Amino acid sequence: MGNPAVMTALCVCTFGAAPAPLSVTSQSTVTDVNMLAGTIMDFPKPPMTFGVCISTTNPAVIAATAASYLISVETAAVLLNAKIIPPVPAPCVPACSPWTPGSPTVLICSKPALNIASKCMCSFGGAISITMTPVMTVQIP
Repeated sequence: MGNPAVMTALCVCTFGAAPAPLSVTSQSTVTDVNMLAGTIMDFPKPPMTFGVCISTTNPAVIAATAASYLISVETAAVLLNAKIIPPVPAPCVPACSPWTPGSPTVLICSKPALNIASKCMCSFGGAISITMTPVMTVQIP
């Protein structure tokens, strides 16, 4: 059992610098405590951002690191992978998959409801989780 995630719930990424509010765009009819209820399809996508990213697999971070050290992008990728140089932060542009697992028994507009136990992955390696939701008095599986 967990609390449902609704519009404005705070999300964090393991490689991001700042939390970001959840934006519910997968449905516009179901509310929980007067806020749109999230589904697994409300995964982070631009313009949502976690500030800056430090993932060493993010092409923008590799390019920023290369420019900072005045080396080629290929060399920067190798040195970052070997952990020889620290990454230079670059703007976060999430490239995520849907949240998992979602609620197995609560469907919102034919999609599993999103709860605070759900996670989603960014294609650059970050794990995104929900740290706080305004709906703390309701429990869903």
